[in-house]
Amino acid sequence: MDEKTKLLEQLRIDRSEGARSPPESRRSAPIWVVYGLLLLIVAGIGAWFFLRPHAPDTPVAASSAADASSAATADSTAAAGPAGSTALDASGYVVAQRQATVSAKAIGRVDELRIEDGQHVKEGEIVARLDDTNTRAALLAAQAQLAQAQASLEAARVAFADQGPIFDRNQKQRAAGVISAQDFDADHANYNAVRSDLNVKQQMVEVARAGVQVAQRNEDDMTVRAPFDGVITVKVAQKGEIVSPMSAGGGFARTGIGTIVDMDSLEVEVDVSENFINRVHPNQAATVRLNAYPDWSIPASVIAIVPTADRSKATVMVRVGFKVKDPRILPEMGARVSFLNDAPAASVKN
Repeated sequence: MDEKTKLLEQLRIDRSEGARSPPESRRSAPIWVVYGLLLLIVAGIGAWFFLRPHAPDTPVAASSAADASSAATADSTAAAGPAGSTALDASGYVVAQRQATVSAKAIGRVDELRIEDGQHVKEGEIVARLDDTNTRAALLAAQAQLAQAQASLEAARVAFADQGPIFDRNQKQRAAGVISAQDFDADHANYNAVRSDLNVKQQMVEVARAGVQVAQRNEDDMTVRAPFDGVITVKVAQKGEIVSPMSAGGGFARTGIGTIVDMDSLEVEVDVSENFINRVHPNQAATVRLNAYPDWSIPASVIAIVPTADRSKATVMVRVGFKVKDPRILPEMGARVSFLNDAPAASVKN
């Protein structure tokens, strides 16, 4: 039992203050080793940084300034590059400068519609007819009034022609003293009345003729014609619908028949940043690539620079015209325009 007790005493852990000190010192030794290694690594990096070879007279700040200068030089070179190179790229859309929503000048019901989407029309071609029952009746009434006025005018002319010789004869008789002054004055009054009636009937004929012209215009307005050559892009109305040139307040009347676009007036409108608008000028050569045909380069030129800027976007609108016409170019297509540098001017020798 004594030997076992001695063995147990040897295996017992001493938790007093003096007994704990040696283990803590043993645990802290590896941490100082790690700190020492880190110091050596930092010292090695610092030595390499300060002892590495440098380009002569090239401090870091000067290098940054040189990079900024080279970037500015590259930017200006893009603006003033060789002839035919791209000076600026901008995105925009194909628009038609000549298009119209065709409508009737009066309210009416569509009796006949002669257009479809995509149809080509010529100037003056009939695209629709409205119900002309009322306007045709008004035209017939105006024509009848004109005929009546012309008949009255003819009767007034006959009366004036009959009264003229009588008045001439009475003038001669009055000069010879054959008739009294009272009879002559009565005959003179009749002559003036017939002449005045003739003048009134002539004016009535002019009024009736103007009424016929107005009625004829109203009748013509029932026929809607194409204002120019173009293509129908949108057919709005249908047969039997009511169309009105004014806004439909109740929502049951159409305001137009259809939209006609002149395909020869297609061009591209692009927004160019005002910081680069100095690279664009009228008649400048350009190349257009449609988003639908990215490999197709279409020759173009600058038509005009709209003389105002968009404050919200800080851009200026530029109009670019196509030098070739092609049915693949359609309104509202997305496009990218490359503005080309002009050929340098020839030097003048003194």
